[in-house]
Amino acid sequence: MVDVHLGDDADVGKLLDFMAGISTIAELTDVPITAGSTLRIGGDMVIGNRLVGGIGAVGIAEGKLFARRNIKKGDKILMTEGAGGGTITTTAIYSGNHHVVKETLNIKFLEACKVILNSNYINEIHAMCDVTNGGLRGDLYEINYEAKCGVTIYEQEVRKLVNPIVLELLEKVSVDYLGVSLDALLIYCSEDVSNKIISDLRENGIKCSEIGYVDDSNQIKMIFAKDKQENILPRFRESAYTKIKQEIGEQAPESKEEMENDIQVTASNAIKKRNKIIKYIKSQN
Repeated sequence: MVDVHLGDDADVGKLLDFMAGISTIAELTDVPITAGSTLRIGGDMVIGNRLVGGIGAVGIAEGKLFARRNIKKGDKILMTEGAGGGTITTTAIYSGNHHVVKETLNIKFLEACKVILNSNYINEIHAMCDVTNGGLRGDLYEINYEAKCGVTIYEQEVRKLVNPIVLELLEKVSVDYLGVSLDALLIYCSEDVSNKIISDLRENGIKCSEIGYVDDSNQIKMIFAKDKQENILPRFRESAYTKIKQEIGEQAPESKEEMENDIQVTASNAIKKRNKIIKYIKSQN
């Protein structure tokens, strides 16, 4: 479902680019767009060119839920490769490292989920989570709190799973890679199936490794190079029908035909961009 609103001075091209992006994801993930609305931002007049809104997806879980409360002492913690998404893209653009953006254009997170959901060892997987806002540092703290457990993590194994170009960027601009969204998948599972999961994912072109295990310490212990061990904690933030309408009137402006032509060109460009991105992502996977 998509709901998006434009400010009074907004370029309609923003809407078309926005929908091109959403429909790209919908096609790549086989999730249809079923409903939504497109409106001017509510109120008498909203000065500016803002675009606001949201996207939601609803599904039915058939069978097991991989909830954090199911995590057990002795579980192995696996992590898939991560190149980040919006956070890394923003970091790349604002630091002038535009070439890094295309490293984020992949659906390996979703492909990993599909492999696991179609496996015969689902009952041996206790929980799955994404490394999102706050990064691994924040997610482990939150997961431990909910699951009432502790973990020991090997930092060198985590580091190997971060896209090297993305990691180089983060180190270049002094951003702690443990504190930003990596779009990686965390899998808490029994020891019996950990190697099988890693093997199955690798057969599907997805890097995955064991990064640690669950204990009952209620702490996050991270072992760095040369067996240096630290308890890590999350940081504070991650690594920001009315009178007026009547005055404007209901008549078409004189420039209506020119505006329509511009919209057609913009729509065509948005579709071309959409098709280019789909082709690129499919070629990477």
